[in-house]
Amino acid sequence: MHPDRTSTTRFPVPVDAALRAAGWQPGRWDIKQAEIWADTLRDHTSPAGHRHAVFPAAVEAWAEFGGLTIAPTGPGRQVAPITVHLDPLHGLHLARTLADLGRALDTDVAPLGTETDTQGILAIDAEGRVYALDHTGDWYLGPDIDQALGALTAGIEPVRLTAG
Repeated sequence: MHPDRTSTTRFPVPVDAALRAAGWQPGRWDIKQAEIWADTLRDHTSPAGHRHAVFPAAVEAWAEFGGLTIAPTGPGRQVAPITVHLDPLHGLHLARTLADLGRALDTDVAPLGTETDTQGILAIDAEGRVYALDHTGDWYLGPDIDQALGALTAGIEPVRLTAG
C-alpha cells in the first residue's frame, strides 16, 4: 500500500492533494515573504487615511500558504469549489472595507487572498477566523485557515454574516 494512503494528514485527502498540487508541503514557512507583505500593508494608507491591521495570525497564514494558487480537483459538495490565490496584496486597496468588517466583528481583519473566479477577497481576523467578501455579501469560511481552505476546496457552502 502507498504510504500516503494510511498516514494521517492535517487536511482531508482532497484538500491535501489540492494543497500539494499548489506547491504546499508540511513545514512550508516563508517568513521573509510574509514580512515583505506585512511591511507593504503597514506602509499603505488609503486616500481617506485607512490603514491595514497586521497581526500574528495573518503573518503565520501568509508564511505557510502565501503565494499559492489552490485549485480544487473535484466537484463541490454543496456549492462549486473555488480556486484561491493566497496573496494579501489582492486586498491592498481595501483597507477601509477590511476595517469596516473588523469593526463589525470587534476584531482586526487583514487580507489573505482572492477567489480567482469571483474576485472575492479572503480575509483573516486576529483570532485566525477566515472570511470571504464579495459582491453578494460577507461570508464566514471557518474558525481557522485549515477549515477555510477545506471548505473552499471541497465546495462547502459558507455562512453569510449578518449585520449587527
